Amino acid sequence: MAIFPPKPSTPPQPVLVPTASASGALTADDVARAKALADRIRSRFAQTLVGQDNLRESLILTLVAGGHILIESVPGLAKTTAAQTLATSVSGTFKRVQCTPDLMPSDLVGTQVFDFATQKFTTQIGPIHANFVLLDEINRSNAKTQSAMLEAMAEGATTIGGQRIPLPRPFMVIATQNPIEEEGTFTLPEAQMDRFMMKALMTYPTPDEETRMLALLTRRGSDVFDPAQLASERISIRDVEFLRDAARRVHVSDAIMRYAADVAATSRGAGSHPVQGLGSLVRLGASPRASIALVRIGQAGALLAGRDYVVPEDLKSHMREILRHRIVLTFEALADGVNADQVVDRIVQAVPVP
Repeated sequence: MAIFPPKPSTPPQPVLVPTASASGALTADDVARAKALADRIRSRFAQTLVGQDNLRESLILTLVAGGHILIESVPGLAKTTAAQTLATSVSGTFKRVQCTPDLMPSDLVGTQVFDFATQKFTTQIGPIHANFVLLDEINRSNAKTQSAMLEAMAEGATTIGGQRIPLPRPFMVIATQNPIEEEGTFTLPEAQMDRFMMKALMTYPTPDEETRMLALLTRRGSDVFDPAQLASERISIRDVEFLRDAARRVHVSDAIMRYAADVAATSRGAGSHPVQGLGSLVRLGASPRASIALVRIGQAGALLAGRDYVVPEDLKSHMREILRHRIVLTFEALADGVNADQVVDRIVQAVPVP
């Protein structure tokens, strides 16, 4: 007689298909509503930001895809304005955290305070418990605080005094960083960079765009915009949930999934068409989160383009934003002046489009 009786065998669990949803297929009304909601967000950007169309679309796509985004640029290019515009376009809670080297995890997630009246500890939640959180100059926070951010972004919850507190839904982190200043900064580790669905780069405006920006500020009479004064209406939290649910129901064919996986594998030196000499340029390729991000952004892009199916261009148009922060270059590549975008372009050219 066995001392420990054998455990009953469990039946095999069904494999979840990424494109399946209990809500069923998208209708024409769903697609039209999604486009209308995206246009309302774009109309708010038109009142606060001049140019930067690529950044605007990256922000909206990340919102619809349900991810987080990192914005990088030199000072003065309206990173914070772009992040605030997206966050205040939705009728949810919004918090801004100015990251500094002395910012502690408790300043971000919250802490427990002893109440002498009740002789008990009470939990005070921090600013990260909001629908939209702007982490300004995230690379100025120390490693301990960055780890608290990583838990919140990865698990959608925080831990305060051993108590797990879920974050509100939807939850989105919009982080900014300045690439040129090194004093008083802490480089984000690869594990945290990988949590960002997209990394957007802002460039200097053209002379015409800069003139239009000055005209906008002159008419407004203030260098800081007031969300309450914008003409277009905000969208609701329910609208955001609808957009995210609709994006998950956009059809992704097996060929598109294989294409996304092939691109990620190629960055790791494998794939169906390996890039010659890539090993001397790339020290660490993209993780499977990259292929997941490609599919999710592809679904969001197809939805906002008025389609209920993904085409290869939905993925190709945002390859740089999805892969540039997931590829770690070798010292030889950095010494030769090679950047991640150039490597991504070579990978895109090598992988055949279905």
